[in-house]
Amino acid sequence: MTTSLLLHRLHAAGLVDVTAVEPVEGGLAAVAGIAVRRDGTRLFVKSFAEVPAHDLFAAEAEGLHALRDRGGFVTPEVVLATPDLLVLSVLRDRPAEEAYWEQLAHALARLHTSTVHDRFGWERDNWLGRYQQVNTWTADGHEFFAQNRLLRWLPEWRVRAALDERDRRALERLCERLPDLLPANPACLTHGDLWAQNVLATTDGRPAVIDPAVSYTWAEVDLAHLWCSPHPPEAKRFFSVYAELTGLDDDWRTRMPLIQLRQSLALIAMFDHDWGAADQVRAVLRPFRTGTAPVRLPRPPTPRPSGGALPRACVDGRHCP
Repeated sequence: MTTSLLLHRLHAAGLVDVTAVEPVEGGLAAVAGIAVRRDGTRLFVKSFAEVPAHDLFAAEAEGLHALRDRGGFVTPEVVLATPDLLVLSVLRDRPAEEAYWEQLAHALARLHTSTVHDRFGWERDNWLGRYQQVNTWTADGHEFFAQNRLLRWLPEWRVRAALDERDRRALERLCERLPDLLPANPACLTHGDLWAQNVLATTDGRPAVIDPAVSYTWAEVDLAHLWCSPHPPEAKRFFSVYAELTGLDDDWRTRMPLIQLRQSLALIAMFDHDWGAADQVRAVLRPFRTGTAPVRLPRPPTPRPSGGALPRACVDGRHCP
């Protein structure tokens, strides 16, 4: 999509005082730009070359409001959400400072501990990228995660092509064993797509987040995405602060690769190039191919940070180069 098409859609949506759109990079699915209004005001705008599902941007706007209103997380202001366009206030790149990541740990811990819910799900289905995220209310967290976050991806054609029958059966076996592998933690409001690329800053340097796929589910869904995807060296302090604030047990690192399966399966489904996600999925599933997997997974080593932007999943706690 060219910036001229973004400009056309902005004008069609009523923002006729936008004089130019400057391209930006970094997104994996949508195309984005910075819209410049006649008075010099700048806005962030994103869209898709093909018009997505009619409620995709409305659901994203809803998620931004929920994170702010229910959990106190800083999010950009929603200027406009139409079926083919989302317009937000502009954020800036996050500072490369440990203090910033410590603030983020406090913000995420506050979100997770202040929004505990008695059920898993959301008021409606929403979207992870351009793929539907099923949020049917469920009382059992293991059932919710198995059905709506893992097995949900098996019918997608790229996943069918990437995983053979033994892999698919291994995933089903893993899902049957989830109560043995993951603790029965409560649901809370989660961002749902919290990797470093979706973490930015306000003009005064406070942490702010974009691109949510919200639901009430396990807090460790957010933690796993940050832990398993590349993050900068200064983020190391984030994990120890978050663990202290939320009272994480000593085994939390062990659970990260398993919980991150959801994001790895989503990457396979969404993109022809999956950045190695299929290999990562197969590695996590390997102990379950024979049905003799141990009750507890081995604890992975501490990950090494990476400044890269590729959304690689992890299987052993180490980041991809």
